[in-house]
Amino acid sequence: QVQLVESGGGLVQAGGSLRLSCAASGSIVTISTMAWYRQAPGKQRELVARIRSRGRTNYVDYTDSVRGRFTISRDNAKNTVYLQMDSLKPEDTAVYYCNANLHDGSRWSDYWGQGTQVTVSS
Repeated sequence: QVQLVESGGGLVQAGGSLRLSCAASGSIVTISTMAWYRQAPGKQRELVARIRSRGRTNYVDYTDSVRGRFTISRDNAKNTVYLQMDSLKPEDTAVYYCNANLHDGSRWSDYWGQGTQVTVSS
Protein backbone atom coordinates (compact mmCIF):
# COMPACT_ATOMS: atom_id res chain seq x y z
CA GLN A 1 0.00 0.00 0.00
CA VAL A 2 1.11 3.50 -0.83
CA GLN A 3 0.09 6.76 0.81
CA LEU A 4 0.70 10.35 -0.20
CA VAL A 5 0.29 12.86 2.61
CA GLU A 6 0.22 16.58 1.88
CA SER A 7 0.82 19.46 4.27
CA GLY A 8 1.42 23.18 4.21
CA GLY A 9 -1.83 24.63 2.95
CA GLY A 10 -3.61 27.52 4.61
CA LEU A 11 -4.81 31.08 4.34
CA VAL A 12 -2.50 33.80 3.08
CA GLN A 13 -2.86 37.34 1.79
CA ALA A 14 -2.22 38.18 -1.83
CA GLY A 15 1.50 38.58 -2.44
CA GLY A 16 2.37 36.12 0.30
CA SER A 17 4.00 32.71 0.17
CA LEU A 18 3.24 29.13 1.13
CA ARG A 19 5.20 25.92 0.85
CA LEU A 20 3.41 22.64 0.23
CA SER A 21 4.95 19.26 0.99
CA CYS A 22 3.89 15.79 -0.05
CA ALA A 23 5.51 12.66 1.34
CA ALA A 24 5.00 9.25 -0.23
CA SER A 25 5.27 6.16 1.94
CA GLY A 26 4.60 2.45 1.77
CA SER A 27 5.57 -0.14 -0.79
CA ILE A 28 7.64 2.03 -3.15
CA VAL A 29 10.39 0.77 -5.42
CA THR A 30 10.93 3.92 -7.42
CA ILE A 31 9.09 7.13 -8.25
CA SER A 32 9.14 8.59 -11.73
CA THR A 33 7.09 11.78 -11.96
CA MET A 34 5.75 13.76 -9.02
CA ALA A 35 3.33 16.57 -9.60
CA TRP A 36 0.97 19.09 -8.09
CA TYR A 37 -2.54 19.63 -9.39
CA ARG A 38 -5.21 22.01 -8.18
CA GLN A 39 -8.95 22.27 -8.39
CA ALA A 40 -10.85 25.48 -7.78
CA PRO A 41 -14.59 25.47 -7.04
CA GLY A 42 -16.58 24.82 -10.19
CA LYS A 43 -13.49 24.14 -12.27
CA GLN A 44 -11.69 21.07 -13.52
CA ARG A 45 -8.55 19.79 -11.87
CA GLU A 46 -5.49 21.23 -13.61
CA LEU A 47 -1.80 20.44 -13.62
CA VAL A 48 0.23 23.09 -11.79
CA ALA A 49 3.76 21.69 -11.93
CA ARG A 50 5.55 18.39 -12.34
CA ILE A 51 9.04 17.08 -11.85
CA ARG A 52 10.55 13.97 -13.38
CA SER A 53 13.82 12.43 -12.32
CA ARG A 54 16.17 10.73 -14.74
CA GLY A 55 19.26 9.75 -12.86
CA ARG A 56 20.56 12.91 -11.23
CA THR A 57 18.72 15.24 -13.58
CA ASN A 58 15.29 16.66 -12.81
CA TYR A 59 13.00 17.85 -15.56
CA VAL A 60 10.34 20.34 -14.54
CA ASP A 61 7.49 22.14 -16.19
CA TYR A 62 4.79 24.52 -15.06
CA THR A 63 1.46 25.73 -16.22
CA ASP A 64 1.76 29.23 -17.67
CA SER A 65 -0.18 30.95 -14.90
CA VAL A 66 2.34 29.98 -12.19
CA ARG A 67 5.62 29.99 -14.08
CA GLY A 68 8.05 32.38 -12.39
CA ARG A 69 6.07 32.37 -9.13
CA PHE A 70 6.00 28.70 -8.13
CA THR A 71 8.92 26.30 -7.77
CA ILE A 72 8.63 22.53 -7.64
CA SER A 73 11.39 20.40 -6.14
CA ARG A 74 11.85 16.92 -4.74
CA ASP A 75 13.93 14.99 -2.26
CA ASN A 76 14.28 11.49 -3.65
CA ALA A 77 15.78 10.14 -0.44
CA LYS A 78 12.60 11.15 1.39
CA ASN A 79 10.16 10.42 -1.47
CA THR A 80 8.91 13.95 -0.98
CA VAL A 81 7.89 16.68 -3.38
CA TYR A 82 7.58 20.36 -2.54
CA LEU A 83 5.82 23.32 -4.07
CA GLN A 84 7.10 26.75 -3.10
CA MET A 85 4.43 29.27 -3.96
CA ASP A 86 5.41 32.94 -4.01
CA SER A 87 3.57 36.10 -5.08
CA LEU A 88 0.30 34.32 -4.51
CA LYS A 89 -2.85 35.67 -6.14
CA PRO A 90 -6.51 35.18 -5.25
CA GLU A 91 -6.90 33.09 -8.41
CA ASP A 92 -4.46 30.56 -6.92
CA THR A 93 -7.14 29.63 -4.38
CA ALA A 94 -7.90 25.93 -4.78
CA VAL A 95 -7.46 22.51 -3.28
CA TYR A 96 -3.98 21.33 -4.19
CA TYR A 97 -3.36 17.64 -4.82
CA CYS A 98 -0.12 15.74 -4.95
CA ASN A 99 0.33 13.04 -7.57
CA ALA A 100 3.06 10.43 -7.96
CA ASN A 101 3.70 7.90 -10.70
CA LEU A 102 5.55 5.08 -9.02
CA HIS A 103 6.39 1.39 -9.07
CA ASP A 104 5.22 -0.51 -6.02
CA GLY A 105 7.05 -3.74 -6.81
CA SER A 106 4.27 -5.04 -9.04
CA ARG A 107 3.45 -2.31 -11.51
CA TRP A 108 3.52 1.38 -12.32
CA SER A 109 0.53 3.29 -10.98
CA ASP A 110 -0.62 6.82 -10.22
CA TYR A 111 -1.35 7.73 -6.62
CA TRP A 112 -3.02 10.84 -5.21
CA GLY A 113 -2.94 12.67 -1.94
CA GLN A 114 -6.04 13.76 -0.09
CA GLY A 115 -5.65 17.43 -1.00
CA THR A 116 -4.77 20.54 0.96
CA GLN A 117 -6.67 23.82 0.82
CA VAL A 118 -4.90 26.99 -0.25
CA THR A 119 -6.84 30.22 0.14
CA VAL A 120 -5.44 33.56 -1.00
CA SER A 121 -7.30 36.65 0.20
CA SER A 122 -7.26 39.93 -1.71
